[in-house]
Amino acid sequence: MLRTLLRAVPAIMLAVAAALTAPTALAAPAPAPAAVAADPGAPGAYPVAYTDLTVSASGRSYSARVWYPGKTAGANAAVAQGLHPGMAFGHGFFQDISKYESTLRHYASWGFITVTPKSQGGLSPSHTGFADDLNAALTWLTAQNAAAGSRFAGAVDTSRYALSGHSMGGGAALLAASRNPAVKSVSTLAAAETNPSAVAASSALSIPAQYVGGSKDTVAGVEGHQRKMYNAKPAPTQLRVITGGFHCGFTDSGGFGCDSGSVTRAEQQRLTRSVTTSYLLFTLGLDSSLRDQVWGSAAQNLPGVVYTAKP
Repeated sequence: MLRTLLRAVPAIMLAVAAALTAPTALAAPAPAPAAVAADPGAPGAYPVAYTDLTVSASGRSYSARVWYPGKTAGANAAVAQGLHPGMAFGHGFFQDISKYESTLRHYASWGFITVTPKSQGGLSPSHTGFADDLNAALTWLTAQNAAAGSRFAGAVDTSRYALSGHSMGGGAALLAASRNPAVKSVSTLAAAETNPSAVAASSALSIPAQYVGGSKDTVAGVEGHQRKMYNAKPAPTQLRVITGGFHCGFTDSGGFGCDSGSVTRAEQQRLTRSVTTSYLLFTLGLDSSLRDQVWGSAAQNLPGVVYTAKP
């Protein structure tokens, strides 16, 4: 009996060792929570800085304000470290660029260097000239990026340029984009038809284009302006209509000839910043996590915004 037990000991010890070293049969760990994209409607992480200067490029010269991400906030601050996308923004007819300060500050907080021309502000603006001014802003940024001693030297991502604008400026942005292969994306606010035609310019665009409008706009209404541009534009493109939104709801304050809507200006601007910032960040290749907010179910079901798209 003892001899039998001694022969069994090695086998018992091996069985115990195997049991101790074998993986424990536990339930599979729960998958990690999916990454939640940042809310582009909220302010970004950068301090907001600005500078007033004269833009001279491509035979154009005009006064402008440039909003940009700073190391600190305020006038003439140093630019935040890293490369930042460039953008030019066109004001509406007879509108001062100060009307767009809150939106431009928002874009700067998300890393955009945005040139806002003060040109073509009179009663007889040239739409084609305004488009050239917007493109000159991007040419100027490229030159500043390479200029020793410039505030923007080495700070501009010249491979990521966008155009934007409101009303006349939105139409001019489309004209400019159709003329400039350096532009990678365009986003417009209540874009108005121009001379030459922004609808025709839209039909010639192969880059992504976004048309944001307000359902209560009585100045450049969706059906007479943005939907025609959207219909003419080949994919990829989208039309985002803010329910109750109005033409002057895209500006910080109203004025002579302004309309009104059934949504507050604050809410309209919050929605505008959300849909435009996510769109620009995604289409410029800066944040792939925003796909759902641009083309997916999050975009299609965003409360207060009607979504139509050709992805």
